[in-house]
Amino acid sequence: MRWLVGWIIATLTMLPLLGTATAAETSQPNFIIVYCDNLGYGDIEPFGSTLHRTPNLNRMARDGRTFTHFCVTAGVCTPSRASIMTGCYAQRVGMHLNDRDGAVLRPVSPYGLHPDEITIAEVLKQQNYATALVGKWHLGDQPEFLPTRQGFDWFFGVPYSDDMTERIWKQDGSHWPPLPLMENETVIEAPCNRDGLTKRYTERAMLWIAEHKDEPFFLYFPQAMPGSTKTPFSSSAFRGKSRNGPWGDAVEELDWSIGQMLDQLVKLGIAEKTFVIWTSDNGAPINRDPDDLSRGSNLPLHGRGYTTSEGAFRVPTIAWQPGRVPAGTQCDELATTMDLLPTFANLAGCKLPTDRKLDGHDIAPLLFGVPNAKTPYDAFYYYHQDQLQAVRSGPWKMFLPVDASPGHAHFNATQEPTTLLFNVVDDIACQHNVADAHPELITRLTVLADQARNDLGDKDQLGNGQRPIGKSSHVSPQRLETPPNESSQPDS
Repeated sequence: MRWLVGWIIATLTMLPLLGTATAAETSQPNFIIVYCDNLGYGDIEPFGSTLHRTPNLNRMARDGRTFTHFCVTAGVCTPSRASIMTGCYAQRVGMHLNDRDGAVLRPVSPYGLHPDEITIAEVLKQQNYATALVGKWHLGDQPEFLPTRQGFDWFFGVPYSDDMTERIWKQDGSHWPPLPLMENETVIEAPCNRDGLTKRYTERAMLWIAEHKDEPFFLYFPQAMPGSTKTPFSSSAFRGKSRNGPWGDAVEELDWSIGQMLDQLVKLGIAEKTFVIWTSDNGAPINRDPDDLSRGSNLPLHGRGYTTSEGAFRVPTIAWQPGRVPAGTQCDELATTMDLLPTFANLAGCKLPTDRKLDGHDIAPLLFGVPNAKTPYDAFYYYHQDQLQAVRSGPWKMFLPVDASPGHAHFNATQEPTTLLFNVVDDIACQHNVADAHPELITRLTVLADQARNDLGDKDQLGNGQRPIGKSSHVSPQRLETPPNESSQPDS
C-alpha cells in the first residue's frame, strides 16, 4: 500500500504540469524573451533597487514570479547569448573564445554561431511559429551568421554591441563600419542613433506582435541598454529624468518598454497565452566605489560583470503569464538561460534535436510553480573564456585553485592559487570562505569539475563534447547601401 500512496501523491503533484503540457499542445503558447544588456541584479526595484523607478517591473513581479538564482553562462555578451540561443554552454558550441576577437565578437569578424547549430527559433519553426528578433544579436555579423539565417523570419536591430562604433581596430588594423541598424540583411541606417534604440525597438516589436497575434509566435527582444558604454543612451522622454544619470535614465526607459509590452498583450487579448521572461545577459560592470552606482548595481551579490562572480552570472529575472505563472511568487531554485530552449520546445510540442548534446533542462515545473519542484542541475559551471574557474552544486560554489585570469572574481594573477568555498544561499555576498571546514564538499565538487573539463575543456585541455565555431571564408563590413527612408529616422 505504501507504494500506492506514493504513486498517488506523485501523480497529484504533477497534475499542474500535465495540465500545462495539455494546454500547450492545444493552444501553442507564444513566447517572449526580453534580454537586457549589462543590467545588474540590484538595478530594478523588484530586486532591491531604491534608486531606479521601475513601476512596470514591479507590476510584472506582482503578477508573475521572480527568480533569485537565475544564471547566465558567461559574464560577457557573446557567450551568454550563444547559450540562450542554443541551450548549451558557450564552450560546447565554440562561442566562448576565438583567436581574432577574444571572448566577444567584434565587427567584421570571420566568426559566428555555426550554421549547423540549432537555435531556439529553429526549434519552434517545427510547429510553424512566427519568429522575430528585435535588438542586439552579437553572434556574428557576416551574412551566414545573421538572425535571418538562424531561424528568424524578421530581424530589426544591431549586429553587435552599442560601443562598437566606427574605428580602426588596433588589434588587427581592420576598419569597423559605423554602427549599423539593420532590417533583415539590409543596413537601413549607419551610424544609427543610439539614443532612440529602446524607443524604436519597442515600437517595432509592438507592431510585429500585433501583426502576428492570431498565430503562435516567438519574439526574442534583446534590448541594447544599459549597454557597454560608460554613459548609456535614452530617448528625450527619459534623458536626465532619473536620479542616477544616464544609467538610471536607460533603466527607467527599459521599464517603460516592458510596460508597453504587457499593456499591449492585455489589449490584444493574448496575455493568457503569452509567456514572457525578462532578464539580462550578464551583471553590471559597476564602479570600484561601492557608493557610485553610475555603472549599475549587482547588490547584494558579490562582484562585477565580466567575471565569474555571482554578480556577473546571477541576473534579475521575472516570468509572467496571467493564469499560468503563479502571481506574486518567488523561486529560489537554480535555473539558467540554457533551459529556455528545451522548456519552450516541450511546451510547444516540438522535438528536441537528438544528434547533439544540450546542457539545458525543461524547467516548466519551476516556471509554473509546481509544488516542491527542484533545480534540475547537479552541477553548474562558471567559465571565464576557456578557463573553468568555479563549479556550483546545491548551495555550494567552489572556486578552483587555478592561476587567475583577469576574469577571476576573487583574486588576481599575482596571488597564489587557492580553493574557495561559499554557500551562495546563506552567504549571498560571498564573504566567508569555508573550504577548510568542508573537505568532503571540496572532494565532491572537484570530481564534478573534472567531468566538466573532460566534456567542455579547460585551457589547453580539449573537451570531448565541444563543437566548432562557425567561420566565414569571405568577410565584409555591414555598410549602408541605400539612403535611409524617412520612416527609419528616430524620434529620440
